[in-house]
Amino acid sequence: MVNKEFYLSITEELKANDVSLVAVSKIKPASDIKTLYELGQRDFGENYVQEMTEKAALLPADIRWHFIGHLQSNKVKYIVPFVYMIHGVDSFKLLGEINRQAVKHNRSVRCLLQVHIAEEETKFGLDEKEVIDLLEFYTAQKEQLGNVLICGLMGMSSFSEDMDKVRAEFRKLKTIFEVIRKTYFLGDEYFSILSMGMSGDYRIAIEEGSNMVRIGSLLFGKRA
Repeated sequence: MVNKEFYLSITEELKANDVSLVAVSKIKPASDIKTLYELGQRDFGENYVQEMTEKAALLPADIRWHFIGHLQSNKVKYIVPFVYMIHGVDSFKLLGEINRQAVKHNRSVRCLLQVHIAEEETKFGLDEKEVIDLLEFYTAQKEQLGNVLICGLMGMSSFSEDMDKVRAEFRKLKTIFEVIRKTYFLGDEYFSILSMGMSGDYRIAIEEGSNMVRIGSLLFGKRA
């Protein structure tokens, strides 16, 4: 059940803070997405390749699909023809494969590098050194990687009720973002997205510098 009242209130809140909303619609029916679409929402986030491709075929073509799950290199080819942004780039191999498939379809694919800021080992992402290593590689190979556009960073905080810890993790990612922007993307306006914050912590994320939040359960209700 879509919470229309919450959607209308949060869009006003985010607009006032110049923050964009990705509505996380994984495991939710296309009809729920259509409900939010009719209220003006265009950015939707999915975690599973097959589910996203099936929904994209059913829904309006001007939806901006964000792939926010862990993406395997062998699945890239299925989403590159239509995906708007891939949030979880965490390896040289994946970046290269996205570029390879984007070349085939003569398009540029927006990507975010996923940085591991949480305590849990189960979360994917690059540590600080790995981010720098990947960006050194990207900078050196920029002409060969001309069909991927690194637009910013994404991170998930620890699953914790300790909001001081969560805040510190977001603050750390904001610091990494600023260092990277000044070191590798100075003057590149496209490197501008800091995607952090979900249903349980998005307000703290915004306070710490997020300009893109990924919200699911508050919009669509709890998942089974």
